[in-house]
Amino acid sequence: MIEVKVLGVGCANCKTTQDLIEKVCDDNDIAINLEKIEDQVKIMEYGIMSTPGVIVDGKIAHAGGIPDKTTILSWFKSQCCPTDNNCC
Repeated sequence: MIEVKVLGVGCANCKTTQDLIEKVCDDNDIAINLEKIEDQVKIMEYGIMSTPGVIVDGKIAHAGGIPDKTTILSWFKSQCCPTDNNCC
């Protein structure tokens, strides 16, 4: 299962980003474990200075602004389709 963390203090952009990630993963049958982190100290420990931030399997995937669905899907292609990047 892919570990995903959405970092942000609860603004509308953070909620929208979380919702988009859930939708893209649901639509493409991608299993994720999604965690929302709102503690500013923990957010800064990841080196995120602009929220929303997204961490995928321990690596920064995104920081600042709302990502589009194509970008979100690109974060998961290698994990959900290790032999065929066109599967999802």
